[in-house]
Amino acid sequence: MEKKIHQGHRQRVKARYLKEGLDAFADHQVLEMLLFYCIPMRDTNELAHKMIREYGSLAYLFEADPQDIANRCKVSENTALLVSLIPSLARRYFKGKWGDKPILDNSSKAGDYALSLFTGRIYEVFYVICLNSQNRVNYAALVHEGTINEAPVYPRIIVETALRHQANSIILAHNHPGGSLQPSSADIQITRKIMTAVEALSIKVVDHIIVAGDKYYSFAEKGLLVTPKGQDADIASCWENGYPYFDN
Repeated sequence: MEKKIHQGHRQRVKARYLKEGLDAFADHQVLEMLLFYCIPMRDTNELAHKMIREYGSLAYLFEADPQDIANRCKVSENTALLVSLIPSLARRYFKGKWGDKPILDNSSKAGDYALSLFTGRIYEVFYVICLNSQNRVNYAALVHEGTINEAPVYPRIIVETALRHQANSIILAHNHPGGSLQPSSADIQITRKIMTAVEALSIKVVDHIIVAGDKYYSFAEKGLLVTPKGQDADIASCWENGYPYFDN
């Protein structure tokens, strides 16, 4: 009887997706269909419910370590790997949407680009986005994982990265997994140290973006960028020093 009830279920789910898309699916139904492709000949609906209950939400499940998923949910390595691939695939998708060498010539574009770099990241990471003279992205380098006040080598790493990728200017970006958008004193101090370090090479820091969830905070927008002389960066002084002031 049970076999008859579930007969053709997978095909019906796939047909529904083709007709309606994932927006019409509940979270457990999204996961149920994903599990079709690593678990043959088994009802994946109950397992999908169990896995989401274990982590509290579909997002937290996707962000979990694959070994932890395998252990807690009693699933195979293949299943755990497939589920944990989703955030990385999303980042790759967003990177592709931006295209090769996108232009980041204002804080809004810089913020949106930074958001794409941090999709699904649950630990604090730090990027330096290297721009050429036309404000096109030469390379977005992940230079550190961990809180920035634990990274005394940051200025040296940033300088090396900027030189390696022939940066005319750079955007700093890191995330606050805890959810606060406000910069810490360490955030501000390290920004000033990096600005001083790269200024000697005629490389400008045009923004520092903090990402929390789906929102961002721009140092340039808030007037927190300072010149090496200790003056607030404004539109006139930025252009005088040869780099664009990011303004919406």
